[in-house]
Amino acid sequence: MKKQELIRIATISQGHRMQELPAPEHPLISIVDVSLFGNHPDAAAVLDFYTISLKRGCDKLFYGQQRYDFDEGMMAFTAPGQILRGQGHLPGAQLTGWMLSVHPDFLWNTSLAKKIRQYEFFDYSVNEALFVSEKEEMMMNELAANIKHEYCSNMDRFSQDVIITQLELLLTYAHRFYERQFLTRKKSGAKILDRLEGVLRDYFADEELLSKGLPTVQYMADKLNMSSKYLSNLSKQLTGQTTQQHIHDKLIEKAKEKLSTTDLTVSEIAYQLGFEHAQSFSKLFKSKTNQSPLNFRASFN
Repeated sequence: MKKQELIRIATISQGHRMQELPAPEHPLISIVDVSLFGNHPDAAAVLDFYTISLKRGCDKLFYGQQRYDFDEGMMAFTAPGQILRGQGHLPGAQLTGWMLSVHPDFLWNTSLAKKIRQYEFFDYSVNEALFVSEKEEMMMNELAANIKHEYCSNMDRFSQDVIITQLELLLTYAHRFYERQFLTRKKSGAKILDRLEGVLRDYFADEELLSKGLPTVQYMADKLNMSSKYLSNLSKQLTGQTTQQHIHDKLIEKAKEKLSTTDLTVSEIAYQLGFEHAQSFSKLFKSKTNQSPLNFRASFN
């Protein structure tokens, strides 16, 4: 298989040139019509700026790694340094929508400069996109139009504040809509959590895996073919617990089983469960059960 070429795009102007688009009206922020993009399914680029896109007619429409037929628009968010891969268009479909690009320099010395990375959906994969209803899409389109109108007008000392306010409102709505998506698609989410439980069960049953140490959130996410942030947020919305807490719960469950049914020492159990130091195991066990491993074992005698 031919290796996909990776291109670095440092500026929004460079991105416009690569797509053979006119130069941006503003060097640090731009909204473009995605129907003008070429179809580059094999393209891959590292962008040095944020992108927010709302599209229709895009290939590989997934939620929780499962294919769905959606009539809604699809939104995706990327942060600087992430790899954006071309996914192609559906055969015969017309790609429509917009993509907003914002260079970090535009956010400098604004309220959004630090806050923007608090929106965890920038760390989601494009396969974990946000699907918006017609009403939600209209709201997002209006905000994007307001931003474009502002930077295409004669810029003055209020322009940046106006754009930042609109952009922050757009991101706040995206946050709300993602939480709605977790809840309205509970059936799909529950299947993912069932698979998570299966991966955890297999991990703790495999001595070779445990010899490599405790399972990480990233390991679980990789096994489920999704980003660690998305998995943890999905889990948090549906169960009230993060993926890390699920890992700890399974670990404590296995520890209790060994403490109550075997004569292994606490240190031996700790090592069998992937801990490098028995003290770390004892500390976690006590934080979760309010008693030490030895006191828990004593309760069975």
